[in-house]
Amino acid sequence: MQSKLSFKRNFRKILDSSITFREVVFIALLLLCLSSFVSPPLALLLGIVTAQWIGHPYLHLNHKITHLLLQFSVVGLGFGMNVHTALKAGKEGFTFTVISIIGTLAIGYFLGKSLKIDRKTSHLISAGTAICGGSAIAAISPVIRAQEKQVSVALGTIFILNSLALFIFPVVGHLLHLSPSQFGIWSAIAIQDTSSVVGAASRYGNEALQIATTVKLTRALWIIPIALLSTWLFKSKGTKIKIPYFIGLFVLAIIGSTYIPFISQIGNHIVSFSKIGLTVTLFLIGSGLSKQVISTVGFKPILQGVILWIAISVGGLWAVLTLL
Repeated sequence: MQSKLSFKRNFRKILDSSITFREVVFIALLLLCLSSFVSPPLALLLGIVTAQWIGHPYLHLNHKITHLLLQFSVVGLGFGMNVHTALKAGKEGFTFTVISIIGTLAIGYFLGKSLKIDRKTSHLISAGTAICGGSAIAAISPVIRAQEKQVSVALGTIFILNSLALFIFPVVGHLLHLSPSQFGIWSAIAIQDTSSVVGAASRYGNEALQIATTVKLTRALWIIPIALLSTWLFKSKGTKIKIPYFIGLFVLAIIGSTYIPFISQIGNHIVSFSKIGLTVTLFLIGSGLSKQVISTVGFKPILQGVILWIAISVGGLWAVLTLL
């Protein structure tokens, strides 16, 4: 009897120590991402490996933290930008944005029907691909009254493809000798989530980063008309549309860094902290891609996401090579 009690105590100690070990490893990797030794793609890869190896010990907090941290990081990047450059980038990317959003939503609709994917799941994947990934899905899902399972599948599809894009796009850009302007616009059009857009563009230089961030956030404003369209399509009356307020703060940061001398002097330091915040965000996103998340997505939604992603990537690439 005593030996059994002793065995139970020892077994509990082992379990407790393993939980502590998991938390220690996770925090250590998180702190490593705060250093200059870890690039955004490496942070994402570390997160994905962590998710498969030890799991995320604070998974219940992950979505809220990554959401806030990404917004703070994007606003911080605005302190390193100039109003005139931002207006030029927004003007250059506007036509590409309109055509790609309409085209992606149309192709996504017909793909969803032909693959017999749940209508709301298909719409969320299409909207996430067309506008700004997880932010668009989070904004539109309550408007169409999507269920938790439908939102999870759409988010899982987008995050898996974004993880690939972060590694693939800079390589393709260098192989094709894209200019910083071309790469900035292409990545903002073809990569779904803002975090991956900024992560990919940061590997291509500061000019590409500024253009990509500006075009992507201009694109994010399309959440509002697409949400209104979604309300009509799904006949969801009385629902509230979440406006991405951080875009306004991003614009104020650009104005401040251009016209207020004190802010322009400290702008580079704020941008440095923002890039670290982005690296940590990508680590947390990667660590949330557990086997369970990947397995719940299913083949058909992934197929829809891949086809849409290829269509918008190839179309966007052709456009920047031909027109810019």
